[in-house]
Amino acid sequence: MRAEHIRLFEGERVPRYTSYPTAPHFSPAIGSGDYAAWLAALPATARLSLYLHIPYCRQLCWYCGCHTYITRRAERITAYLELLEREIDLIADLLPATMPVVHLHFGGGTPSIVGAAGMRRILDHLRRRFTFLPGAEAAIELDPRMVDRELVSALAEGGINRVSLGVQTTDPKVQAAVNRIQPITRVAAVFDMLRAAGIGHISVDLLYGLPHQSVATVRRTAAEVLALAPDRAAVFGYAHLPRLKRHQTLIPDRALPDAAARAAQFEAIAESFERAGYVAIGLDHFARPEDSMARALADRSLRRNFQGYTTDPADALIGFGCSAIGELPGGYVQNAADLRHWRREVRAGRPPIVRGLGLTPIDRAIRAVIERIMCFGEVDLDRLAREHGLPRATIEPDAERMRQLLELGIASAEGGRISVPAENRPLLRLVAAAFDRYLEPGTQRHAVAI
Repeated sequence: MRAEHIRLFEGERVPRYTSYPTAPHFSPAIGSGDYAAWLAALPATARLSLYLHIPYCRQLCWYCGCHTYITRRAERITAYLELLEREIDLIADLLPATMPVVHLHFGGGTPSIVGAAGMRRILDHLRRRFTFLPGAEAAIELDPRMVDRELVSALAEGGINRVSLGVQTTDPKVQAAVNRIQPITRVAAVFDMLRAAGIGHISVDLLYGLPHQSVATVRRTAAEVLALAPDRAAVFGYAHLPRLKRHQTLIPDRALPDAAARAAQFEAIAESFERAGYVAIGLDHFARPEDSMARALADRSLRRNFQGYTTDPADALIGFGCSAIGELPGGYVQNAADLRHWRREVRAGRPPIVRGLGLTPIDRAIRAVIERIMCFGEVDLDRLAREHGLPRATIEPDAERMRQLLELGIASAEGGRISVPAENRPLLRLVAAAFDRYLEPGTQRHAVAI
């Protein structure tokens, strides 16, 4: 990435584009009735992706941008699982049939907080209400500090076949600065437990831009993680949004790297993984050449949804739990983020939807444009307009934004084809933003572009 690009776009905030339109534009105009109608309209053969949100953690990591509650009370977890089962039943009853599932993902919070018994319970319940197809991917995000052999056995027995471990950093000083002490020996022990249980598909999440991080510390982290040979790595930039996440005020601004240092940290991690033979995927992922994500990149089936880059081929995403988001042909829906509100709606037998967004034909077309840019670094506007039955003019980018990107060499245009050179991969979000009809200039709700 050129210094000129860093200087020009330092501080600019744009969405991560795990959806389009993005979640800040959801509205209370979409509610439970819309969701029920969208569910009922699904074909009985539609393939589902299920997302379950467990919003609890034992300890708060100060960098966290997720929706979570801190608790050490087992009864709160048990009560949550009981209501989660009721929500699953409620939504399953609104579907036209016992639907086929091709993908399952547990996120949080810390999903492992439910323990081995809780995980067995919820996995059994899901299999009673849905038909999991052969080869379905079942994934879970795990905090290595909260994994033991009993939990791993429950995951393996329940069909979990992919695990994403939150590593973030292996540097002790950085860990102390974000309130997450996690020795690399603990991470290595979890790798061993998972592999011994037959869960061989292991991904890691890493962060750059944390307090006290440097090129040297992220290179050490990358080297220590590479020694464990994960299948994939997701490398995210820390989003410092203390006005939205008050606990982030515990991280002093002066300890954070500037835009140039952040860019150098990402490039150092990327270089480490690519030298080790990993394939660069989209904005911030790396995968072994034999991994399904690398194959999906090669055969152009890679997708992007609320979990980020994915091989998930589902026709609809159903979200369960506090704050979970769903994506259906009709549009997006989001459950209540307030735990008390979510509980109240589920107990009343209503889908706990508080907001959403119905998609227009132009929304769907632009969503496809942005997904292609984010996944493959290029898009053919003429071809995509034909696929959606729309004039190309309806999906053109903002002329001034795109002119600047082209003049700077961040993107190139030939006819209706827009492409982003590989060296500008960290700037894909800026190119995607040129097509965003909803983006509000100057908004502070998104992560910085660099």
